[in-house]
Amino acid sequence: MRLPKRIKIVEVAPRDGLQNETTIVPTEVKIALIDRLSQTGLAAIEGGSFVSAKWMPQMADSAAVMQGIHRQPGVSYPVLVPNLQGLQAAIEAGADEVAVFGAASESFSRKNINCSIAVSFDRFGEVCDAARRQGLRVRGYVSCALGCPYEGAVEPTTVAWVAGRMMELGCYEISLGDTIGVGTPAKAQAMIDAVTQKVQIERLAVHFHDTYGQALANILAVIERGIAVVDSSVAGLGGCPFAPGASGNVASEDLLYMLKGLGIETGVDIQALADAGYFIASYLNRPSGSRVANAMLAQQRSEKSCA
Repeated sequence: MRLPKRIKIVEVAPRDGLQNETTIVPTEVKIALIDRLSQTGLAAIEGGSFVSAKWMPQMADSAAVMQGIHRQPGVSYPVLVPNLQGLQAAIEAGADEVAVFGAASESFSRKNINCSIAVSFDRFGEVCDAARRQGLRVRGYVSCALGCPYEGAVEPTTVAWVAGRMMELGCYEISLGDTIGVGTPAKAQAMIDAVTQKVQIERLAVHFHDTYGQALANILAVIERGIAVVDSSVAGLGGCPFAPGASGNVASEDLLYMLKGLGIETGVDIQALADAGYFIASYLNRPSGSRVANAMLAQQRSEKSCA
């Protein structure tokens, strides 16, 4: 089994995780979460989303969050932007990297960003051009890469076409998302095989939700294909407000535990990562969604009781 020697983890909890919460998480809590994550060795942490507060009220304070965090050297803090207005707001807030987001499903595109896939590319092109002029890198997200809540199965060739167009528009990296968590290892590999006909494997990342408990299996399957960038969310936070029934992202702690067991380097401290997860889970008044974090906590309590 050939595996990458090192994998980059892109932490998405502060954005993709918290945007799915039913209650608004205060700005100071978001800042504290990002600052804790910045101390773990992560190289990329999503800071927020500059979308309309009408559509995503949980992210309305993204400018204040980005201006309040303590940035660490070598760590990027990408933010999502839907259009030129969002890009300008992100730049004013000090964003160092932005991301555009589209879908491999026409129905999901219209539900999520209120336009067709074709129109979304026009918007992406404007954002990519303007971002490059400002010296910002642009990451691309492709939703519904393994299934759509409205259309069902999504053809791998469609995912490849969307990813290829994003690359042509200037995205340095493209994250392929199983938004509703329906993928299985064989389907994930088939999707990657199709996409790599359009985009080099080095420019691809994956973003798996764990609705059916397949996220880690899917990640292992695609890193066997050469994927070396994986999105995940501390404490397993997240879901998708536009995908009914979609549960959380794969937990960063669980991903890191698996990668360590495979001998793959990440540069991330698992205890520091688990501590960040405990912090946000405690604020949300619920257990961490990470099995590894919960097992570590139970072990720590057991050792203290025996001391």
